Amino acid sequence: MHVREMNDSDIPGAARLLEALAREYIVHDCTAEQASTFIRDNDAAALRRLVDSGFVYHVADVKGEVAGFVGVRERRHLYHLFVAKRYHGQGIARVLWEHARQAAAPDDPFATFTVNSSLFATGVYESFGFVRSGPEQCVNGLRFLAMTLNELPAIRQGGAATGC
Repeated sequence: MHVREMNDSDIPGAARLLEALAREYIVHDCTAEQASTFIRDNDAAALRRLVDSGFVYHVADVKGEVAGFVGVRERRHLYHLFVAKRYHGQGIARVLWEHARQAAAPDDPFATFTVNSSLFATGVYESFGFVRSGPEQCVNGLRFLAMTLNELPAIRQGGAATGC
């Protein structure tokens, strides 16, 4: 597996991956109209617009296939993190997240990141160190949890840390 910046030729594959995973794990409780809106708002054209507007995307490339991808907005918000179902449980999400985190804040040990986690992905984000920062929400039929990661040096080094 190789993690690299997303290029224009990766976008159609990333969009197909996002749609397949969204249908299985994210929009299944939505109305057909809500699901269609979410898929349309995250299709290849939408991903291109996000990249063009400054979102930073990376892909996990496995033998020329987009096995997963990650997108970060404003160097502090984890916007997209998707890994193909056949690669679940192999650590690809963690590698993508660590790569994106390092790219977003290479010299900031106190970097705070946020994510709006689908209910399916909450455990993955918790394993990265994110904590719930609000109640479960539902917007346009999409259920999610706001989560925050505040990396404190003591936590990185395995020591105890206190705070709010």
